[in-house]
Amino acid sequence: MTTTHGRSPFGRALCAMITPFTEEGALDRAGAQALAARLVAEGCDGLVLNGTTGESPTTTDSEKAELITAVREAVGARVPLIAGIGTADTRHTTELALAAEKAGADAVLVVAPYYSKPPQEAVAAHFRAVADATGLPVILYDIPGRTGTRITPETILRLAGHPRIVGVKDCSYDLLGTQKVLSRTDLAYYAGCDEHNLALYAVGAAGCVSTVANAVPRHIRAVLDAYDAADTALAARLQLRATPLIEAMMAAGLPGTVTAKALLNRLGLPAGPVRAPLLPASPEATAELWARYEELTGS
Repeated sequence: MTTTHGRSPFGRALCAMITPFTEEGALDRAGAQALAARLVAEGCDGLVLNGTTGESPTTTDSEKAELITAVREAVGARVPLIAGIGTADTRHTTELALAAEKAGADAVLVVAPYYSKPPQEAVAAHFRAVADATGLPVILYDIPGRTGTRITPETILRLAGHPRIVGVKDCSYDLLGTQKVLSRTDLAYYAGCDEHNLALYAVGAAGCVSTVANAVPRHIRAVLDAYDAADTALAARLQLRATPLIEAMMAAGLPGTVTAKALLNRLGLPAGPVRAPLLPASPEATAELWARYEELTGS
């Protein structure tokens, strides 16, 4: 089902999928296929691979390509696959874009170059270089809390004219800036922070890219479904009901990768360990996550 109030070229309820590893720390190809199939069966109509939640800083280029190929084999053409390719190096990012295209991705997700803190003119040049190098649609990923560099609304407005720059994953925490771009472009906006899923959807976003969906895909989708059915009161209740789990997974001091893997491991689903420098959730943190999960799901 496609929303009528915003462009949703890659679906509405997307999951920022974790990358399962074996107990020895290698890529768990079969586990990734099983997890992807489950997420699609339970309501995700798009998957984002090799993002921050997928531990992209610590997976190799070959592992990234293998993950895309494996998941494509598992889900076929039923849902679009968006590949995270962002690095601090324009040349490397372009190489990853080409590799993702070859491996079967439908689009690429690109963060602002991090650490070097380039000015906005250089940020724009980076995105144009990547978009010019690949035939895939490009989604800008604005997450200044991790990159140290904002993709300002003014820069996004300039980039919106590029034929392959089609969307934004928004973790800017700038609702006014988001609405400014939404009102002036037809870019497909996706909430990248689970606490903003409904708020951005209500002002015309295309949907969400959810880390929490790794654990509760049906609940994340249900919020959007209720809104599309014009039951805004139900949508609000469902969003608020999920808030304690969202807070535990995304705002309790641990990366979403760590909390998502803790829950998936507790559920007996493919996840495995996190890679250093990340550490697994403590028993106390896992118990809190499980309590919030049971509260939401009634398990």
